[in-house]
Amino acid sequence: MKKSLIILGSTGSIGQSTLDVVRAQPERFAVKAMVGNQNIDQLVADAKEFRPHLVVTADAGRYAELKEKMAGSGIEVAAGEQATIDAAAIPADMAMAAIVGASGLKPTLKAIETGTAIGLANKECLVSAGDLFMAMAKQNNVPVIPVDSEHSAIFQCLETDNFNEIDEITLTASGGPFRQFSRQEMQSITLAQALNHPNWSMGAKITIDSSTLMNKGLELIEAFHLFPVGLDRLKIVVHPQSIIHSFVSYVDGSVLAQMGVPDMRTPIAYALVYPGRVKAPVERLDLAKIATLTFEAPDSERFPALRLARQVLETGGNAPTILNAANEIAVAEFLSQRIDYVSIPELVEETLSRAEQSGMTGAIANLDDVWEADLFARQVGQELARGLQSKAS
Repeated sequence: MKKSLIILGSTGSIGQSTLDVVRAQPERFAVKAMVGNQNIDQLVADAKEFRPHLVVTADAGRYAELKEKMAGSGIEVAAGEQATIDAAAIPADMAMAAIVGASGLKPTLKAIETGTAIGLANKECLVSAGDLFMAMAKQNNVPVIPVDSEHSAIFQCLETDNFNEIDEITLTASGGPFRQFSRQEMQSITLAQALNHPNWSMGAKITIDSSTLMNKGLELIEAFHLFPVGLDRLKIVVHPQSIIHSFVSYVDGSVLAQMGVPDMRTPIAYALVYPGRVKAPVERLDLAKIATLTFEAPDSERFPALRLARQVLETGGNAPTILNAANEIAVAEFLSQRIDYVSIPELVEETLSRAEQSGMTGAIANLDDVWEADLFARQVGQELARGLQSKAS
């Protein structure tokens, strides 16, 4: 029997890498549903190749275009938020949760309610609603297999369910393209520079997050929920070569590390067939060719996102939700070239400050609390962005 898959975010970088793995092992996998966004041509091409039962664009305004281009295929077509959620509710062996942003939370939760195993590539599920998300997965007896390279590495290095046997968990960070920039140089970073990641090929939003190290801050929050060792035992180290993806240090002095070339198809392949392994279409690691692996401590002064991530975990409640939503607004504004690069963490920090002053960082009782905090942060973030634009003009 083929393993049935739902791919949420099929036209993004994780979705495309997932399809590469499926393409390399067609006898092992069957795609039941695909959800993309605005890249209709890619969505149509993939749907015609992999023949899912349902193909969805999350952009309700593109329904007519998708329907026209899929005419005669015999594949059901739908569009919009509810259609995305409905796709996630289709019974399947695994849902690859790769929709970028908080919009990925509802469909991923729906897949959990359906009892579908989750390959988790959407950071916001844990950043915005970590406690609720993990509780729902436990309640429905649904495995959550991390797909981010760092969390997959940790997952692969765990030898025990007894977290008391772990000294530390260390996530590695490439450091991004501005690792050696001075504060003065960072004042004039352009969009083109920020989109040029030295190691990974990713979507625009994640690439910007990687350059600010917010991506690593969000991963720290994810690790906090996935691996309950406590914040004090979660560390970050900069590793520019991106060969070692994370470490797990044990109480006996052993340190286990997962290594591989920087290619998301490896952790995706691991998630798709866990607890087994399947051949993935990736370059093999040649340590002699690489020759040198280096490590350094991150600089939280030049990259305040790491400090902010620890701060919101210490605050708890809705603080991580605020952080995530404010960052989404800040990155969108930078991608639209309405604010400058160094304003990204400044906008996030000021949004957090206003949220605390307004009492918006309280405990999360349900998803309504998450959406309320998310909306607050987006409104404040947009207001702050307009202020920055006015100041610049």
